[in-house]
Formats: sequence, structure tokens, C-alpha cells
Amino acid sequence: MSIAKKTKTKLIKDFATTEKDTGSPEVQIALLTENIAAVSKHMETHAKDFHSRRGLTNMVANRARLLKYLQKTDAERYAALIKKLGLRK
Repeated sequence: MSIAKKTKTKLIKDFATTEKDTGSPEVQIALLTENIAAVSKHMETHAKDFHSRRGLTNMVANRARLLKYLQKTDAERYAALIKKLGLRK
């Protein structure tokens, strides 16, 4: 249920703040969002896969922490990221 290398590279390129950036909150949140979508799709057909469910809840919590950090440190970057990913309405 990991994302494909091509997709991951594209996400990193789209959300990076500098050329060689792979660890900024924006990149981490984008990658987590993609993983969350993949695991959510898996959970639709495998409702009793509790190991994946636990991983999903951990990813959601991690993304929430990163979003909270980004909102606290730089509200403009947070707002732009939320809009680009379409997370909040």
C-alpha cells in the first residue's frame, strides 16, 4: 500500500520549498495524504484489516501534528497547503 516511486517523486517535486527538499512539512503532509488515500481505499474492501486500520490512524494523527506545527509556525504556508491539497473546506 505504499505509493509508487513515480508518484512520490512527483509529489516531492510539487511540494518542495527548495530543489533538494524532501523533509519540509509540506512534502511530508503531501506524502502522508497520498498514503492515507491509498490505505482508505484498501479499508473499503478489507474492513476487518485491523493492522492497516491502526496504521491509518497513526498516519492521520501524524499528519494532524504536522499541520498543527505548520499552522503555528507559518500560517501563510499552511493556508496555501490546505488549499492545494483540498483538506479543509
